[in-house]
Order: sequence, then structure tokens, then C-alpha cells
Amino acid sequence: MRLTDQVAIITGAGVGIGKAVALRYAAEGARVVVAEIDTLTGRATADAIHAAHGEALFVRTDVAEEKDVRAMVEATLGQYGRIDILVNNAAVLMYGRDTRLHEVSSEVWERTLAVNLHGHFLCAKYVLPVMLQQERGCIINLASPTGLRGYENLTAYSSSKGAIAALTRAMAADYSRHNIRVNAIVPGTIDTPMNALELSDEKMRQKLIAMAPSGRLGTADDISRLAVFLASDDAAYCAGGFYPADGGLMAV
Repeated sequence: MRLTDQVAIITGAGVGIGKAVALRYAAEGARVVVAEIDTLTGRATADAIHAAHGEALFVRTDVAEEKDVRAMVEATLGQYGRIDILVNNAAVLMYGRDTRLHEVSSEVWERTLAVNLHGHFLCAKYVLPVMLQQERGCIINLASPTGLRGYENLTAYSSSKGAIAALTRAMAADYSRHNIRVNAIVPGTIDTPMNALELSDEKMRQKLIAMAPSGRLGTADDISRLAVFLASDDAAYCAGGFYPADGGLMAV
């Protein structure tokens, strides 16, 4: 097992990519903190880990709220005494409401940036002092092709993910010398609950499938496998990198 006894915080771990990463990390021997705003799904992920004889702690967390993030980190330290891995996964995509800039409401803009960008900032802000004291750590941010290329009708989401790309580079530059590795995963279109509304339109679904040379949508497990590699010692010299799992989407 590649993550034996590592303590890993995964945000948004109740569903989709976050849940898949949490389950796979636990299977690889990690002690997993399920940081999730939805109590029902968060507890379900922790229960699934326990049922598979893994170790998990659920902490209800709104990553956009500083007091929640602070409490989540304190709970992690109280339970496990250390933090080895942070997976900044929690995000929102307000499909249908996130559109061209002049049509985006302030509510959509502010909530999207609060969760997708400020949430990454807050979680890293409170985890990094622990990792600095330990003189080791790994942070994985979830980026997106929408933050690296132009996509129509996704102004707030694209802006938040573009900022994650810049944040990842800045963090890698500042913390690599402290043996803290910061990298980003860049998922393509993944068949998860966050994309359910968009993918429920069969015409749109087929369009998105056709955009990837692989000819299929991604799965949460496609991302979780890459997340294990980046968290493990196999990626010891990987810092400031962007790792696509997109079926070739950005290659064409």
C-alpha cells in the first residue's frame, strides 16, 4: 500500500471525485478526513471506508467559511496529530446560471469564487503551518481545462479554475524547498453529480464525449488513481505540475 499511515484531508469527499479519492486513499492505507458540507453524503463516505476496514473521520466543512476550515484542521490534529496530504477538491459549478460575463449575477460569481478559489486558499492556509512544522507534505489542487482555455458560458467557473492554476504555481515556488509538494490535477469532463445537469442533455453529453480523443467521459476513479500517484513517494520529484486526466481533450 502506497499511503500507509498517511493522514489525508479530502474536501468535497461526499460525492464524485472527492469520494473516489477518499475511498482509494483509504484502500492504500491512509487515514482519511472526509471534509464535506453535506452531512448525509459525508457520513456515507466515512461509513464506506469503515465498512472496508479503513480509518476515516467525517468533519462537516464549508470550505468557504474560515471558522469551518480552522475547526476541521483542529479536529484532524486532535484525532491524528499530523496532516500529510491535502486534496483541495470541493467546488461548485452553477450550470445554466454561470454564463457570459455581463449576464452572471453577483451571487453566482461570489459563491463560485468563494468555494472554488477561497476554499483552496483557506484549506492550504491552515494546513501549511502543520506541514512546515513536519517538514513534509503534499497538496493536490483540482484545476480544470476551463481555467487554461476559453470555454463559452462558464465565466465564474473558468475564472476560479484559472486562479487555481496560478495559485498552484505560486505555492510550489514558495514551499517546494520545505519538502512540501504542490501539484494540480486537470480533469476533463467527468461523469459525476457536479456535471449531472449538463450531462442529462443527451445532445450535450454526446458533444462532450466527442471532444475527447479517447471517445468517452472520464470517471471519478480515473482521477483517484492519479491522485494516489501524486500523493505517494513515486511522485517525490513532482512539484508545480499540471497533470491532465482528460482523455486527450487538451491535446487537440
